[in-house]
Amino acid sequence: MLSWTDDGCDDYLNWQKQRQKKKIKRINKLITDIKRHPFEGMGKPEGLKNNLTGLWSRKIDAKNRIIYEYTNENVIIYSCKDHYDDH
Repeated sequence: MLSWTDDGCDDYLNWQKQRQKKKIKRINKLITDIKRHPFEGMGKPEGLKNNLTGLWSRKIDAKNRIIYEYTNENVIIYSCKDHYDDH
């Protein structure tokens, strides 16, 4: 199952509003890969630390990361814009 936080959904909709087709395509590919292989695969998955322990990130591009949590076959997207240090 896939779900989004309000921030994650807003980020995704913002990319759509800006007509960032390449970013949307990349995010969609990452989400598909996350569902199949949550802790390995494309985008250099990285387990986050400190106050973000339990969350993972993958590169969308040089500046932006998708931040997600995977538990019991559920994926929750927290963010898909900026870098996790920016949140």
